[in-house]
Amino acid sequence: MASLNVGNLGEYLREQRRNAQLSLRQLADAAGVSNPYLSQIERGLRKPSAEVLQQVAKALRISAETLYVRAGILDAERDGEERLREGATRAVILADPSLNERQKQVLLQIYESFRKENGFGVGEPAANGDGTGRTDHDTVGTAAAAAEAEAETDADADTDDIDAGPRRTAG
Repeated sequence: MASLNVGNLGEYLREQRRNAQLSLRQLADAAGVSNPYLSQIERGLRKPSAEVLQQVAKALRISAETLYVRAGILDAERDGEERLREGATRAVILADPSLNERQKQVLLQIYESFRKENGFGVGEPAANGDGTGRTDHDTVGTAAAAAEAEAETDADADTDDIDAGPRRTAG
């Protein structure tokens, strides 16, 4: 298997793991990934997702952004601080395990539309990329409507089992 171009991510992870005095198996367990998969990452044979990097960073108690840059998810030097912030925002959305894939895409569409509306370039094409020719406002409206519908569906499901007794407020 040929080594992927993931910079020195694997070497860096191995160094951080050893500094934390963790075995490969201990780190894999703490990060919620398999031992062989983590070994392949350390040897440069696999490129981990932003979510996996976030879990590994948490287990090692290091910055996830550092791992994102080393993995090539963020390119801090090429585009400077603005690109780093945009990439970090995208990485956080994509790595959030509490969101499903559709919710992540809706959030990214809204984020990219607002950036365009405010005069900032977008580092990657809009997530919808469907060739419909929708304007930014259409995309925001559609994405916002989808997010609102999802929230209502979730709220309805959450309230089905709740006793409708009196509410108390603090103060």
